[in-house]
This record gives sequence, structure tokens and C-alpha cells, in this order.
Amino acid sequence: MSAFVFAPEIVAGVLHHMNDDHNDDNLLIARAFGDRDATTAVMTALDGEGGTWSITVGDAARDLRVEWSTSITERPEIRREIVVLYDRACAELGLEPRPHA
Repeated sequence: MSAFVFAPEIVAGVLHHMNDDHNDDNLLIARAFGDRDATTAVMTALDGEGGTWSITVGDAARDLRVEWSTSITERPEIRREIVVLYDRACAELGLEPRPHA
């Protein structure tokens, strides 16, 4: 079964928001699920099964794919799953998550 594909404008909006407003969260996710030594992380893609980040460790860049907690097909579910991923990353790194609005 292939992953649900969101409309390009939805993906573009989420990527813009994550990369402009949540750089710290991107890096937190990269360090929790990719490499603790990651120095940069940019969200590059998402679908109904997970998100993809381009992360940098030292001089090397690579893709990091992180699965959502469940399959999704609706725009509001993206935010929910990113919050779940953020909370999981905080737990993985032993950090206190900030409250969610």
C-alpha cells in the first residue's frame, strides 16, 4: 500500500511553516531520530506515513525519514502528528516539551 499524497500546496505550506518557524524543532527531531550530532535539519517532504528531513552531521548531509504514529490523510492530522513527533523527540533526548497551544 502506498502512502497518502497530500496536495502540493499543503506540503509546501507545512514545509514553509516548519522551516521558517520551527527550525529548532526540526533539529530536535534530527538529533532524536537521526544523529545526536546533527547541526542542521530542514524538512523536505511529507506524506501520509511520515516526514523527511535533510540533516547535516559534520560535513555530510543525508535524508532522515521519520514515520508518524499512525497513517494520516487529512490536513489537520499533519499538525497533530508533528506535535506527537516533537513530544517523542523530547522524551528521547530527556527534554521537557513546551506546552502546545
